Amino acid sequence: MLMTPTLLLGLLIGLSVALAITVCIRPGVACTAGGKILVFCVLFLLPVLTLAMVTENRIEHTKQTEFCLSCHTMEPYGKSLLVDDKSYIPAAHFQNARIPRDQACYTCHTDYTLYGGVHAKLRGMVHVYKQYISHPSNPVHLYTPFNNRECLHCHEGARSFEEQVVHTADPQLMADIKSNKMSCTSSGCHDTIHNVTHLGTAKYWKEQP
Repeated sequence: MLMTPTLLLGLLIGLSVALAITVCIRPGVACTAGGKILVFCVLFLLPVLTLAMVTENRIEHTKQTEFCLSCHTMEPYGKSLLVDDKSYIPAAHFQNARIPRDQACYTCHTDYTLYGGVHAKLRGMVHVYKQYISHPSNPVHLYTPFNNRECLHCHEGARSFEEQVVHTADPQLMADIKSNKMSCTSSGCHDTIHNVTHLGTAKYWKEQP
């Protein structure tokens, strides 16, 4: 039987509690060398390990599409993944399994909130504040223009991308795309993204996420 992270976390918490009870019932145990090691584990080592595991477990959970769409503000963006129109870039990627459906949001926004640099993590904390204390922005806007890096980490090197006629018609165009000088979402390119304001008239794919 494989030990899941949740089971391991439960065992770690249970061990911490059991050791803490032991120290409380028999305080004299702390007088011995072994007892001092036990007290150190109860007061410092096990709590730190438990906190680290809880944090890792929760961060992994926030990569899930289900988590992202649990926020009311994000509901229309989740709905847009089911639009039956291949010009909708997120929908086309989601429906054709070009990205993992269970991590659809995270896959295309890896530099966002908790997963980016220090500034991105601070913005992530602002999101938490707005969600639970203040009010989220509506509509949602990215802090910075979408970076081609998020497209290229899958498409770069793919024949369908590298040999696409529009991409190769001008040698400079491909260089500009790869250097992020020319955005993949520029007008006239892949510029139909979530388009949540048009969902009322859209046709939808029958499968649900």
